[in-house]
Amino acid sequence: MAAGERMRAGAMIQPCASVPPGRPRTPTMSDTTTAPIRFKDAAQALLPEGASFDACLSCGLCSSGCPASGLEHMDPRKFIRMAMLGMDEELSTTPWVWCCTLCKRCEYLCPMHIDLSRLVYLARGQWPAEKKPQGIVRSCQLTRRGDSTSALGMPAGDFVMVVEDVLDEVHTTQPGFEHLKAPIDKRGAHFFVNQNSREPMSEPEEMVPLWKILDVVGVDWTYSSKGWAAENFCMFTGDEPAWREVIARRVDAVNELGCQVWLNTECGHSYYSMWQGVQRFGLDARFRMDSLITYYAQWIREGRLPINADWNTRGITFTVQDPCMLVRKSYGDAVADDMRFVVKTLVGEANFVDMHPNRSANYCCGGGGGFLQAGMTAQRRAYGKRKFDQIAATGADYVLAPCHNCHSQIHDIGQFYGGHYGVVHFWTLMCLSLGILAPAERRYLGPDLLALLE
Repeated sequence: MAAGERMRAGAMIQPCASVPPGRPRTPTMSDTTTAPIRFKDAAQALLPEGASFDACLSCGLCSSGCPASGLEHMDPRKFIRMAMLGMDEELSTTPWVWCCTLCKRCEYLCPMHIDLSRLVYLARGQWPAEKKPQGIVRSCQLTRRGDSTSALGMPAGDFVMVVEDVLDEVHTTQPGFEHLKAPIDKRGAHFFVNQNSREPMSEPEEMVPLWKILDVVGVDWTYSSKGWAAENFCMFTGDEPAWREVIARRVDAVNELGCQVWLNTECGHSYYSMWQGVQRFGLDARFRMDSLITYYAQWIREGRLPINADWNTRGITFTVQDPCMLVRKSYGDAVADDMRFVVKTLVGEANFVDMHPNRSANYCCGGGGGFLQAGMTAQRRAYGKRKFDQIAATGADYVLAPCHNCHSQIHDIGQFYGGHYGVVHFWTLMCLSLGILAPAERRYLGPDLLALLE
């Protein structure tokens, strides 16, 4: 079954959403994040029938496989143990809950599949708003401030203006793209496309490669002036009413335009927060939710996206990051396999070097869960050392990172630890392969890739 067919087989969202293929699960977070809780009761509720925490506390796979182990003198097994001892005050005040990225690798490795991230999420919800990391809180506040739902606070009118200005510049400076489109509020369009706020706010030219790809493929798509932004840091604060509010605005925006597919672009946590939120809160989402990564694979297989590796004449090597939110927490290995198909087609199979472990077993980079916004730079970089070592072991020249948080974190730890790799978006290399990457769109290309364009 082709990638697109695999998605469509069960990804249509009705009032109570179905789950992505290959990774069926139900929402796992608590119904409340404000009332005081007993962590022992919450931990007991996580156990499968007939299981015991005596066995849980004996293996240590969760702690050994967690990059956050040791930060703030805490690790996953210790967290569980403290819950069973009734140490509620300590668990409700430990800063470690902001070092945990909620990546669920501990659950993935656990023989009993204990969802420790549920307890961490509950603990985050116990913190008063004024004591939570203010970077995450501020992002949530800005997301709720207007109809755009932008975590950077970009108003809907400003987004429309930036898109129109950038599009006009493309029309006047790039021969062959005089008729390129970036529709906004187009009713009945097939795809409702979201956009990470970083692009229109600080990197507007980075939107253009995506537009070009959609143009090459010939799809019917639109932005919306409402609910266009991809981020939702309210989920990371443990504030469920705020999380629901943001998701509801986006659901209403898609429903209002009558689009069939809400298409998540290269932004990892936005898919999970939307998919999980729609399910969790029982929202009336009259559309399907898909990831652009799966469509990349589908369009290549259909011959609609004619990328190839002929451009890579110097054998430049690449590895790929598996975003936790998209892979382990949502689609599972199906989307990771699609990603590798795209990468090998794009750069050449001989020029692809996989990380180990990979796919659903891959390590979180340390950029998720709001860690980048938490202001805990030293802890975040310590967390990221395992990812840096993993990348360095590949010897790859570049990391393809289909997630903005991953992109930023992997770039930062590379600079901090003295790495010699670059970090690029999928859309950048795709347009390079197609010969349509304009000079203003080459921000993330290193000297070796730029030399190929001379």
